[in-house]
Amino acid sequence: MKYKSVLVISDLHIPYHHPDAFAFLKALKAKYKFDHIVNIGDELDQHAISMHEHNPDLYSPGHELEQSKKYVKELEKIFPKMTLVHSNHSSLVYRRALKYGLPKAYLKHYNEFLGVGKGWIWVDDHTITLSDNSRCFFTHGLSADVLKVAQQYGMNTVQGHYHTKFSIGYYSNPDALIWGMQVGCLIHQKSMAFDYAKNFKSRFIVGCGIIINGQPKLMPMVLKENGRWNGHIV
Repeated sequence: MKYKSVLVISDLHIPYHHPDAFAFLKALKAKYKFDHIVNIGDELDQHAISMHEHNPDLYSPGHELEQSKKYVKELEKIFPKMTLVHSNHSSLVYRRALKYGLPKAYLKHYNEFLGVGKGWIWVDDHTITLSDNSRCFFTHGLSADVLKVAQQYGMNTVQGHYHTKFSIGYYSNPDALIWGMQVGCLIHQKSMAFDYAKNFKSRFIVGCGIIINGQPKLMPMVLKENGRWNGHIV
C-alpha cells in the first residue's frame, strides 16, 4: 500500500503532554485528511517508574497509569488506527521487568494495560511506501543526526526522541534524493516531569511532522507568551 498523507507524532509523554496537543492534532487531521498515522514513541512518560530519579511531588506509578489511560482513550478517539514504535519511555514497564528478571508471561501487552483496541499496533520500527514510490523508515531515535540514519538505511527516515531537534535534511546520490526529518515533541515543558531541562539553553520544540506526496513538512505548534497554542496551523 502507498500512503499519500502521513502524520508523524512523537514524544507526547502522557500525562505530561502539552495541554493543547490534542487540539493541535485534531486541527491537523481536519486539514490534511491523513491516510496513515505513525506515533514514533514516548507516547507515555512513565516518570514514576523511570530509571532516573522520581520527583516525589508527581504521580505515584498507579496514579500516573490511571491518568495516562484517560488521555490515551481521548487520543484513541481522535486516531482509532495508529502504528506506534517502541521507545525508551513507553517500554519502561518491560525494561523494569527485564532488569529484575520477570518473564514476559507475567506482563500485559500495551493494548491491554492501556485499554485500547486492536487499531493501535506497536512495532519495533516501521517502514512504508509513500505515494511517490519512495520508502520511509520510522524509528524512535537511533542517532542525534537523523540524516546519518537515512544514509545508513538508504531511505527517507523520520525520528523523534531528541526534544530540541526539529529539522529536515537532504542528501542525494545518482539514484535518489533522500531526506531525514526530526519531528520535535508535544510535551508541556513547564511540567515538573521536565525539571531536568529547566536550565537548558536549548528549549524543547513543540510540534510534529507530516509527509505529503512523499515530501516532508514540519508543523510547529506556535505558542503564545503564556505557553498555550495560538490556535493556528502554519
